[in-house]
Amino acid sequence: MQDLASEKLKTEEGVRASPVKKPTATKFDFMVVSNRLPVDRISDDSGHGADGWRRSPGGLVTALAPMMTKSDGAWVGWHGAPDETVRPFSHEGMDLIPVQLSSDDVELFYEGFSNATIWPLYHDVIAPPEFHRTWWDSYRKVNRKFADAVTRHAADGATVWVQDYQLQLVPRLLRETRPDLKIGFFNHIPFPPPEIFAQLPWRREIIDGLLGADLLGFQRPSDAGNFMRSARRFLGASVKQQQVHVKGPDGEVTHIARAQAFPISIDVAQIRELASNPEIIERAQQIRKDLGNPKTILLGVDRLDYTKGIRHRLKAFEELLADGHIKVEDATLIQVASPSRERVEQYRLLREEIEGTVGHINGTYDTIQNTAVRYLHHSYPVEEMVALYLAADVMLVTALRDGMNLVAKEYVTARSEDDGALVLSEFAGAADQLKQALLINPHDIDGLKSTILRAINLPAKEARRRMKLMRKQILDHDVDHWSAEFLAALEEKVVRDDS
Repeated sequence: MQDLASEKLKTEEGVRASPVKKPTATKFDFMVVSNRLPVDRISDDSGHGADGWRRSPGGLVTALAPMMTKSDGAWVGWHGAPDETVRPFSHEGMDLIPVQLSSDDVELFYEGFSNATIWPLYHDVIAPPEFHRTWWDSYRKVNRKFADAVTRHAADGATVWVQDYQLQLVPRLLRETRPDLKIGFFNHIPFPPPEIFAQLPWRREIIDGLLGADLLGFQRPSDAGNFMRSARRFLGASVKQQQVHVKGPDGEVTHIARAQAFPISIDVAQIRELASNPEIIERAQQIRKDLGNPKTILLGVDRLDYTKGIRHRLKAFEELLADGHIKVEDATLIQVASPSRERVEQYRLLREEIEGTVGHINGTYDTIQNTAVRYLHHSYPVEEMVALYLAADVMLVTALRDGMNLVAKEYVTARSEDDGALVLSEFAGAADQLKQALLINPHDIDGLKSTILRAINLPAKEARRRMKLMRKQILDHDVDHWSAEFLAALEEKVVRDDS
């Protein structure tokens, strides 16, 4: 890419951003589309009203950022502040195209339809989804905004990769306006079986929106299967193996949409580097010391979300204490629960319940020297997370439903000595790859309790065998492998079989 002159961006409110580079072009050959841009705003405390940007953490950004900097590509997404206009800009070699959202858009499209309708519906109705026509209208309108941004900036024949459940209508909108584009879509969360998906009043529109893509990626083969069954059931689509033959209004096949599993992974190199850093190793030792050097540290790391099974985990741990199978002097549970969607009522109530449960457990079992549950309602940088992974003897992933759960993969990757134990829900996508984990059904509290005890007492030889095999799987299938595999499949020529 060419060197560019710097400029300061102005918003409608007069806010100034830090110096950034203008995009290199108005048309791009490769575009990523997601609900959020891969940057977060950082405020300047100088009092001059200047803001800057920093790259967001997370696997998706890590996987695609190098590709964006090397190619003539751009990332389309919301910049995070409602009722504010930001012009396209560049950050650390990535060209970024902000989509402007109003406060109503955030409330109705994001907090409403995306996270109070689609999220619970796609996670097996663990919480009841809400169906409101005003939310659906907003979802359609905002998806149109994202599609229009792509249409304006995509070069002829460009490749467009749309990300996740907030933007399920974008593939069809792009195909209608820009049939020259090669369109991929990846669903980061589960896709429900047709029996559950059937509840959605706009099920046909969602399936039709997704079928605008040439390639649909899912975390698990079962998710891809669920989608194809829904396409057949609700649209009458012709499905042959992993191919959906999409027909136009005249009944003729317009294109073939393929659906298959591409399980996402993590930035292995980053986690391994941090896990070998002497300062982080020392920090892990300090964490154990601060907890009184218990024999066993158990760790849970989750967003505070009802899909993560935090209540089930706490219940099992409390019963183990009550039964006398573990003692507070010997075992401590660290529960990191990162803040999540705190304006949504379901999440506010969940936080109150979890914090009440932790208070009850600690009030009952704590001693002057020992704490049963160290509860941390914070988000932590990756360096601190790796220190926690190194400090923990047992990792508890008890999700009731999870597209993948990258925390499980991060924990295994950090255990460079091939020690430790992973207790993993069979309802997390990671269970498909990490078959040597101690798999559990989180709804079976007695089974969960016995598996936690097994993990605590796992013989060193067995622990090494299990961890070595899981580490090899992750090292061979990191996040770069995931993105390269998806994009290579998107470029493949489809041979139509009309027989």
